[in-house]
Amino acid sequence: MLSYLTRWMSRGAFQALKGASSRPQLVKTPHIGNQTLAAAPLPFTGGSPRVRQARALDQERLLQIDWDDGSCSLYPFTWLRDNCQCPHCTLQSAQARCLLYTNLDVHTGMDQVQLMDNKVSITWPDQHSSEFDPDWLKKRCFSSEARQAQQEELFLNEREYWDSSLQIPTADFEEVLHDDKAALAWLEALRRIGIVYLRGAPAEQGQVARLSQRIGYLRLTFYGHTWQVQDKPMANNVAYTSGELSLHTDYPALHHPPGVQFLHCVRQAAQGGESEVVDGFHMAEQLRREDPEAFNILSSLRVDFTDSGADYCDFSVQSKNHIIDVDSEGRVTRINYNNATRDSVLDMPVHQVQPFYSSLKAFVELLSRPENVFTYRMEPGDLVTFDNWRLLHGRKSYLSRGQNSRHLEGAYLDWDEVMSRLRILRKAVRGDR
Repeated sequence: MLSYLTRWMSRGAFQALKGASSRPQLVKTPHIGNQTLAAAPLPFTGGSPRVRQARALDQERLLQIDWDDGSCSLYPFTWLRDNCQCPHCTLQSAQARCLLYTNLDVHTGMDQVQLMDNKVSITWPDQHSSEFDPDWLKKRCFSSEARQAQQEELFLNEREYWDSSLQIPTADFEEVLHDDKAALAWLEALRRIGIVYLRGAPAEQGQVARLSQRIGYLRLTFYGHTWQVQDKPMANNVAYTSGELSLHTDYPALHHPPGVQFLHCVRQAAQGGESEVVDGFHMAEQLRREDPEAFNILSSLRVDFTDSGADYCDFSVQSKNHIIDVDSEGRVTRINYNNATRDSVLDMPVHQVQPFYSSLKAFVELLSRPENVFTYRMEPGDLVTFDNWRLLHGRKSYLSRGQNSRHLEGAYLDWDEVMSRLRILRKAVRGDR
């Protein structure tokens, strides 16, 4: 099972899964801009870059570095002084800045720059000196191509889109717990594809907590550190019934919903209870192409969500979220949609109400097309991990049989913790810096 993921990891970000050749070509997130990565210095990837020349452009207040590979980088004086790596300016043990901003001259000049053993040495007007390693500088090049590559390295923003023909990347639960390469492959696939299936977990409670320790810690919510998805009397959540669950993301009633969700099958229903998932980012991009007006409405109007009750403690939460969140470059970053907790309060002018309903209807119909929905059935010991900001998930109704009825245990984590562990594992496995 591990080989399913390690092949994906070794063959590149978008060469993925067993049987991929039989699937339709998948769509990647569009890039902003037309320049190629080869057009400018990229973040340092190995070997020591050589500086051919370093010179101060005093009028522009820029340091120009000419590299042996023929490329050139420009660095503002103020940024260099702000990021001096000496012990007085940087606490090396924490890689944290000690230089107070009140002491930073944001209009500083540069007295002298010279190369010493392939390091760039700078003397400032107050006679403070700074020394920079060439690999450190090249990794922080300000060209648009280098910055884009650096952001991809830090955040893995590229996505592989999918539809009903998805073959979920799969790994062994115990191998992920105990092998760094397996854990790295799991988290990279989780980030790129949005969903990873783990098999072989014990069919008993406590496994989502064990898996979370591989990353760091669980996200505590009003439903507890972990929660039991079962048919319950007087249910305080529609998930705690045996009825059908429409496609949704969890917790849009919070302004910062959990980023990652774990669901572990302890016991499956004898009849029904199949799971459904849809790639929300893919569907949002499809909506943008098919109905731009609907996309603009859902990404600009804030919708009220609410949730109240008592579980870990009593709660009454309220939020305002876009159905589709986009960043400053127009890239889709999060889907916020749960029809059960969408509030009757609709804080928008009356003339926007009907366009909102029509736009949401277009999106939901797109989500529900059979060619976009992947359906699977969990068995005891299966554990699915998925991106709650990206995927919408649902469940078919099932036959409830009291104490022996369907039982899943769930838990949440935030993407900050998951990405932190991914970077640490990448450094341990590959030596990435």
